Amino acid sequence: MMLLTAGTRGDVEPFAALARHAASRGHDVRLALPDDAEAPAGIDTVALGLDVHRVLAPAGRTPWALAHHVRAEVRPAMRRMFAAAVRETVAFDPHLVVHHPLILSAPMVADSLRVPRVLAEFAPVATPSEHFPAAGGPTATRDLGAGNRVTYAVPRTAARLFDADVARAAAELPGGRHPARRSPSRATLMAVSPALLPRPDDWPEQVHQTGAWYEDASAVTLDPVLADFLDSGPFVVASFGSMATGDATARGRAIVTAARSLGLQALLVTGWGGLALPAECHGPDVLVVRSVPFDAVLPRAALAVHHGGAGTSHAVARAGVPAVVVPVTADQPFWAAQLHRQGVAAAPVPLRRLSTGTLVPAMRDALTRRERAAEVGRRMRREHGVQQALAVLESLDVPA
Repeated sequence: MMLLTAGTRGDVEPFAALARHAASRGHDVRLALPDDAEAPAGIDTVALGLDVHRVLAPAGRTPWALAHHVRAEVRPAMRRMFAAAVRETVAFDPHLVVHHPLILSAPMVADSLRVPRVLAEFAPVATPSEHFPAAGGPTATRDLGAGNRVTYAVPRTAARLFDADVARAAAELPGGRHPARRSPSRATLMAVSPALLPRPDDWPEQVHQTGAWYEDASAVTLDPVLADFLDSGPFVVASFGSMATGDATARGRAIVTAARSLGLQALLVTGWGGLALPAECHGPDVLVVRSVPFDAVLPRAALAVHHGGAGTSHAVARAGVPAVVVPVTADQPFWAAQLHRQGVAAAPVPLRRLSTGTLVPAMRDALTRRERAAEVGRRMRREHGVQQALAVLESLDVPA
């Protein structure tokens, strides 16, 4: 099977988990992923010509700078990705294509090869429901009732902006011709925990809500410095993942100061630059690292402060840890609101209002939610999403 994904760590690691599990079951698997993603060991991988870090890091925030960034970086990167996805899939000649919603050329190449395809969603963006709006849209935090379905037109419209780029990718098809048909996906894998987003009654039967896809890393050997820190007292974990927007130093200062006021140590996970520690905040109660194995670290935390990405939201909730969510973009406001509705996080703190003054009461509120967070975490740890996802794929009766 050909697995195609694009995006940040939260989009790549679930596909890597699925690839490993499928390979362990004897399937011939190839994983296509962004150029700057860490390739999983032991898995056949190819790069898609997409540097996600560059795409997400415009040189300025003015309308002119953003427009220039779209022309100079985003559009060419997407064009390369669409073409590479087609080229690498044709070369692999799979019996099944499983793809992320951003791989807009996947339907075309699956149709050309006459093989079924399966869509994988980590937040509801392509599968409409009347029960909640599309994640990532301008109304992602508001329940519009029957109007919720209309919000799913936003991601569809955004995808159409790349129609010409997808059409250009047809040059990589055998014969270079765009298929006349576009077959629907055979199934949709909704890699979302029902403990965080209960399945609505208006999703079709071919939508399979599997729970999140992940590999258990709780038994990994921790760096000695990190291990000592985890043993030295209650702490808050803070991570903004790939979100480097805004003042990372101000964020670090606010989090450390708020943690200290509540008697907590602070573990700052800097990721792609979303957090930084000012010199005046250094101390034995603060540790700054680029990344950590969340499944090994989070269960020992008292609290998490994060940006609300789908992967981080699921990892924190699965660990049974209450949270304060500071959403930045995309589907993050949706998950911030949803975590609060489920009682495992305080009310979201808008990025523009992030300060010690807003964090302290939010963190204090989150700490009162430990019992509910622990309950949700226990439910999520019983879901085994990647196994369920592969079971769905194996049930499709695709020729080997």
